[in-house]
Amino acid sequence: MHHKHLGQSELKVSAIGLGHSMGANDFSASGKTEFTKLIRRALDLGLNFFDSSDAYWNGLHEQWLGAALGQDRGRAIVTSKFGNITLPDGGKATNARPDNVIRCCEASLARLGTDCIDLYYLHRVDPQTPIEDTVGAMARLVQQGKVRYLGLCEAGVATLERAHRVHPITALQTEYSLWSRDTEDEIIPACRRLGIAYVGYSPLGRGLLTGDIQKLEDLAPTDRRRIHPRFHGENLARNLELVSQLQAMAEGLGLTSAQLALAWVLA
Repeated sequence: MHHKHLGQSELKVSAIGLGHSMGANDFSASGKTEFTKLIRRALDLGLNFFDSSDAYWNGLHEQWLGAALGQDRGRAIVTSKFGNITLPDGGKATNARPDNVIRCCEASLARLGTDCIDLYYLHRVDPQTPIEDTVGAMARLVQQGKVRYLGLCEAGVATLERAHRVHPITALQTEYSLWSRDTEDEIIPACRRLGIAYVGYSPLGRGLLTGDIQKLEDLAPTDRRRIHPRFHGENLARNLELVSQLQAMAEGLGLTSAQLALAWVLA
């Protein structure tokens, strides 16, 4: 597994990480066992970059990840996030007020069973809270030794620049794959200019680039991907035509479409 420094930090991470999609969303005891096996296998293969959030599985993901790492916590670079809230009716909201920054971090530390989070992201920018106030509170967590480095998710260039002036931002996380390349125009160049690592999530197009999803019914009834337009009707039909081209190209190279999609991102 290739490793690289994350931005200008001292964090040396595997080029491929694991996020909250690890596991099959089976929250039973057997599901936890399989989740733990996955984390242990990843460590054995040299993968050390694990991405979580207090929004993933209502905090359960952090609990399972912390437990799975156990005595090998020191071998892992653990990230988590805050500020992305799901309302009782299923709607989304944000809360990046300074007091919530502190409260969320303390709760994540407890669930992860650690005294320090390696990289702490603002999961979604809160339009009601100046980014300077949010990052100022996050910076205090660094000063207190509860967080090592700071990151943002889904932030635009202006927000990224403002945040970076308050405290160095180590990483920006946004979707990136053969499917989602809009950040190439402005976001990735800004990251290069500022010395900020770009962490691309969903490099397999949320599963579409694997070729395993051929119809909406291939997703479980509770799968959040069902709300994404790319998996519906004419969109899905057009997308599957593109996936078939990727599969043909991959077969010619002796690869799966997933392997080729990952290789493209890494390159």
